[in-house]
Amino acid sequence: MSESSLAEILRERGLRLTPQRQLVLQAVHELAHATPEQIHNAVREVAAGVNITTVYRTLELLEELGLVRHTHLSHGSPTYHPAGHDQHIHLVCRHCGAVSEMDPMLMAPLADELAREKGFTVDVGHVALFGTCADCGDAAGHAAHRGK
Repeated sequence: MSESSLAEILRERGLRLTPQRQLVLQAVHELAHATPEQIHNAVREVAAGVNITTVYRTLELLEELGLVRHTHLSHGSPTYHPAGHDQHIHLVCRHCGAVSEMDPMLMAPLADELAREKGFTVDVGHVALFGTCADCGDAAGHAAHRGK
């Protein structure tokens, strides 16, 4: 998102574009999936005086404005990503922590069934499936094979 469009969105809400808001949004876009702490570290590389509280408040504002979304990919802090990204399912490796994305259409049969049976609408942007990525699975398989 350009600085001018962010400024316009903020102005429409009676807010102004601050360097901190721009830096936080830029960090979210650059990092793709990041916790507030990771975003804070990225922002501090450019502006050392920005504190973690400012990052949290800015992320809340950016989410209210529809510019970022969050999901919970672990037991810790939420993970933020740009809202402009298409909806996606998050695949999280429990071993290495890698996060990859899958097309939400994979969830369509389950989402349809939940809607039909329970009247429940799935928010695919918040879906996280935990397991083992191919690299970690391959590594475990090779380690087990060497042990035989």
